[in-house]
Amino acid sequence: MLSVFWQITKAGLVLAFLGWLIWRGIEAMDYRWQWFRVQPFFYRVIDGEIIWGPLVRGLIMTLQIASIAGVLAVLIGFVTALARMSGSFAGRIIATVYLESIRNTPLLVQLFLVYFVLAPIIGLDRFWAGVLCLALFEGSFAAEIIRGGLRGVDRGQYEAAEAVGLSTADKYRYIIIPQSLPLILPPLTGLLISTIKHSAIVSVIALAELTTQGLNLVSNTFMAFEVWFIVAGMYLALTVTLSFAVTLFEWYLNKPDR
Repeated sequence: MLSVFWQITKAGLVLAFLGWLIWRGIEAMDYRWQWFRVQPFFYRVIDGEIIWGPLVRGLIMTLQIASIAGVLAVLIGFVTALARMSGSFAGRIIATVYLESIRNTPLLVQLFLVYFVLAPIIGLDRFWAGVLCLALFEGSFAAEIIRGGLRGVDRGQYEAAEAVGLSTADKYRYIIIPQSLPLILPPLTGLLISTIKHSAIVSVIALAELTTQGLNLVSNTFMAFEVWFIVAGMYLALTVTLSFAVTLFEWYLNKPDR
């Protein structure tokens, strides 16, 4: 118990020291805090009606981008993982080319390729161009996470499913995927959190998500410290909430009496 208390004390001292360094730096800059001006960034009340501010609108856009891209990334990951594990030589080649090309090029370059080259060809607007780029990028990492989880299921489970005459779809649906979920969920949670954080990159194509709205507010108000502290806090709240929700889901899956 004393050891735990000492570890917590050390962590608190380190955090306090970092906070003190930040405070001293701000003091040296003679920065004037203007927290009293931040309320309109969230909402305003005009004639009894609530008008949402730019940060709330940006948060909604971020949630839309990250949620759609996250779902697509998981679907792409499953298809790619199954293609790599299949007996089809063509499927394995296509999956490998996709993985190597996406994982070994910068996300920003991919976004420019999708937005300036692919989107005009297939008629995508900037929202779907950003979503598609994020989904393809995160899907390449989801594929390896899912493949590792599927490989982690005992080989006897595959053989047992085939022995009772289950189809390939039923084998994965009822036997393999439920057993692989505890292996897949922890790293997949990290991937979904990365999707939320990486969604900030779509600001370069002028999508009005949270980071873009923060940039606009700083340009208009010169309140850099207040705006970026708030934006960082909003991202942190999103990711911590997601992590906590998935932890509860993992606990539910691992309940012995379920």
